Amino acid sequence: MKRPIIALDLPNRQAIDDFLSHFPKDESLYLKVGMELYYQEGPAIVRYLKELGHDIFLDLKMHDIPNTVERAMKGIAGLGIKLTNIHAAGGKEMMMAAVRGLETGKPSGQTRPQLIAVTQLTSTSDEQVKEEQLIPVGVSESAKQYAKLTHESGVDGVVCSALEVEAIKKVTAPEFICLTPGIRPKGTAVGDQKRVVTPEMASTIGSDLIVVGRPITQAENPYQAYLEIKKEWNGEKSYANN
Repeated sequence: MKRPIIALDLPNRQAIDDFLSHFPKDESLYLKVGMELYYQEGPAIVRYLKELGHDIFLDLKMHDIPNTVERAMKGIAGLGIKLTNIHAAGGKEMMMAAVRGLETGKPSGQTRPQLIAVTQLTSTSDEQVKEEQLIPVGVSESAKQYAKLTHESGVDGVVCSALEVEAIKKVTAPEFICLTPGIRPKGTAVGDQKRVVTPEMASTIGSDLIVVGRPITQAENPYQAYLEIKKEWNGEKSYANN
C-alpha cells in the first residue's frame, strides 16, 4: 500500500517525538525533513528517524552553482535517505551535477537516493509567475518546461502540482516521478497553498507520491488523520465519507 509522505514541518526533535508518539512504534512511515527542522537539528535528525525505521525525503531544495550542489549532494548521499530535491530553476548543468554528487557519495553496494526537482511551488499563482517572475506563459506551462529540462538532465522526477501531472508525463516519461504537495482532504483549510487537490484527486490524476503536512501534523488525532488520507490515496473509502 502506498504511503503518503508526512511533512515534518516542526521546529525540533522534541516536537518530532511528541508528534510520533501518536503513531504505533512499529509502523514505518515516509517522512519529509525540510529546512526548518534540518537547519535546527542537522544530519543527526535524519539518522535518528532512520534508526526508528522510517524512510526519509530530505527536502532542502538546493539551488546554487553546480560545484557547490555536487559537493553537497555527495555528503547527503551518505545519510541513507530515500529521496532529496533541488530547484529546476538552477538549470541543466546544476541538475546534472546533483546527480553526479549522489552517485559518487552513495555507500558502496547501495543505490543512490532518488532526486527530484521543484518546478513551481504550489504556493505560487499564475499572477505571481507572470508579474514577479516575468514568465508570460503562466505557471502550468512553466512547470512543464522545467520538467522537460529535469528529465533531460537525468533527474528522476519533479515536485509539481497534481494539476500539472498529466501534462508533465506526456513530455517526459511514464516512469518519471511526479511528487505532489498541496494535498488537502475535503473540508480542511487550504492555508498558504494556491493549487491544491484532495488525495483522491491526486491518485486519479496519476501523482506518484504525495506530501501531506498540516492536515496530519495539526490534526487532533494525527494517526487517524494519516490513516484516512492513506485510504483515500490508495483508492479506498474516501475521507469525506468516513
